[in-house]
This record gives sequence, structure tokens and C-alpha cells, in this order.
Amino acid sequence: MDKIYIDAAYKSINKYTEELCGDRVEIVRNDDRYIVVLSDGLGSGVKANILSTLTSKIISTMMDEGASLEDTVDTVVKTLPVCSVRKVAYSTFAILQISSSGETYLVEFDCPGCVFVHNGKLQKIEYSERTISGKKIKEANFKVCPGDILTLMSDGVVYAGIGALMSLGWTWENASSYIENKSREKLSAARITGALSDTCGQLYLNKPGDDTTVATVRILERMDVSILSGPPINSDDDARMVIDFMSVAGRKIVCGGTSANIVSRETGEPLIPSIVYTTPDIPPVAEIRGIDLVTEGVFTLKKTVEILKRYIAEPTEKETILMMDVGNGASELAKILIEECTHLNLFIGTKLNPAHQNSELPVDISIKLLILDELCILMEKIGRKVTKRYY
Repeated sequence: MDKIYIDAAYKSINKYTEELCGDRVEIVRNDDRYIVVLSDGLGSGVKANILSTLTSKIISTMMDEGASLEDTVDTVVKTLPVCSVRKVAYSTFAILQISSSGETYLVEFDCPGCVFVHNGKLQKIEYSERTISGKKIKEANFKVCPGDILTLMSDGVVYAGIGALMSLGWTWENASSYIENKSREKLSAARITGALSDTCGQLYLNKPGDDTTVATVRILERMDVSILSGPPINSDDDARMVIDFMSVAGRKIVCGGTSANIVSRETGEPLIPSIVYTTPDIPPVAEIRGIDLVTEGVFTLKKTVEILKRYIAEPTEKETILMMDVGNGASELAKILIEECTHLNLFIGTKLNPAHQNSELPVDISIKLLILDELCILMEKIGRKVTKRYY
């Protein structure tokens, strides 16, 4: 199987009246593997936060550096401070380690089981058990492939609604069925996580009786998105730029009126403009056959960058998701970049547009180029591979 790619998101809800969450998620990403650790500290508030933070940080750091599970668990047990009230040092944890080839290693200690959905169907995970440093640990090894969904959760999820809307809480079975149904909608990890978390909040009547955390991992195949923006500094390079752009597989996006005219001319496909404004401050999109999205340049790219920043800060919030669903050029572009892209290829023309100049900047720096550079930085922050070609 070709190398897989991962879309991951998590969200925590604090126990009602608590300022700090007793759950903690740590994610470590590198070229060879992806590690997600969810820890739930004993109790709630400050003490639980300290326990879960130490546990998740120790585990993610040691596992990333190649330490054995035995050494990792032993270090956690010996490091956690003892609760002065309960006289124990206790924090549950779940570890999900996925290699770039799809080989998956799952470890759980005293937490709700991982939900694994394959082809839209809930899968049973075969565990083995052993005791390490006095802790009964469950382990599983299996392989994942594009389209699979894996969700880790704290016990605040399975107990959601207890004493309020449900006498015994939501239960793992109900939560896993919910995730199974959501997986069939082909949603991003952020959307699944946000929906599950919001449902828990509603079951608690927005007064959670426990810290509640969801961490979702979606397995992806490679998805290329190419953006062409700006005319080449030498017009003789127009054809070469368009040929390079069109030769890359995947989705194709053109940003900018001049760029759209160049692509239309070189491909022989007509540019069909629109005068329908979905959002007053974002110019309407256009159409060129063979191109997935044609937008205006600077204003659209600037708004796209704003959406990406919001996504990085709060990926699972309703307001963030709504920003991608508005239907204007910027929201459509942001949605593609966030949810349908693992590799971003930029084809950047460097001819300066006088309208895109700032008198306070050096003459060779275009506002559009600065925005594109910022967009690249943001895409790398969310784990996408970025390549740039200048013309």
C-alpha cells in the first residue's frame, strides 16, 4: 500500500465549574509515524490536569524517541505525584501509534476502548493483555487504510447524560454507533470530533459532570491540490507555467483574474465569470472547464488565510466549520485545503501587479506573494506537504 496520511483533531469539554480540564491529548507527527496520546487524570480540576499532562507528555515523548512500552509505563508510574486525598497516583491513558505504511499499535489502560470504523462499519479490535509495573495493559496491532476512522475518548463521553437525560449514561456502544454513522458522511476529523463533543454537551444539558475529550484520526490517501496564482515575470513563460500546472494530478485552483485569463487562453477553454456575490466582501468565483475552482486573487487569498488561522486555533468549533461552509471563493478554497489536501503545489507567477504594492515594502515584494507565503506556512502547520514553483 502507498504511504498513508493522517487528519487528526481533538476537543475537550471541562467539567462544569472547573477552569482546567483533567484530560489531555498530545499529538506527535513526523515522517514515519503519528502518535496520539489521550490521558484522563484522577478526579478533576488542577490535580487531574497535572496528572494527565505529565502522563501524556511522558508517553508521547518517550514513544517518539523509541522507548519500549515497559520503560514508558514504568516512568509514568514512578513520576506521577501521589494525590494527597486519595493517596494514589493515577491517570488512565490510550496510545495510538500509526506508521506511514498503516501499521497501527494501540495501547489502553483503564479507558473506554478505541472506536475503529472501516468501510463505514464498526470493527472489533482484538486485544491482548499483560501487566506492566502493576498496571493491566491492553494492546492491539492491526493495519489501517484510507477511509478508516479511529476515535479515542475519555470516560466523560460514555457517561454523558448520566443522572440527567440517561440513567446509565450514553454508553460506549451508543457513542461508537454515532461515530460509525458519522463516518459514512465522509466528514473530516474536526467535524466528527466537534459533532461528537457537541452531542455530549447536549446530553449533559451543557453542565458536564465530568471532563469529556474526543480525539479522532482519519486515514487518508494522498490528495494533491495545485494552485496557480500570478502571471510569470516573462510572458513567454505563460505556456510553460500552465503546462506544469495542468500536468499535476489532483484538484486544480486558479486565483486571480489575470491568472484565470492566462489559463483560459493556454488551455483553449473559455473563462465564464459570475456576478453572483455570496458574500459582499469576497468577489464571486468563475469557471474554466478542467479547473475545480477559479477565484479572485488578493481578497480571496487573504480571507482564506484568515479561515486557516481560525482553523488552527479552534478546528472543532462550530464557528470555524461554518466559515468553510459559506459558499464563497475563500470558504470553498479553505475547505479544499483543510479537508481534501495532503500535498499543496503552488505555481506562482512573480510579475508585479501595481495594485498589489505597498509603498512601505521593498519594490520586489508583492502583497499577493506575502499572502501566499503565509498560506504555505499555515498549511505546513496543519501537517500538509507544500511545494512552490516560481515563474
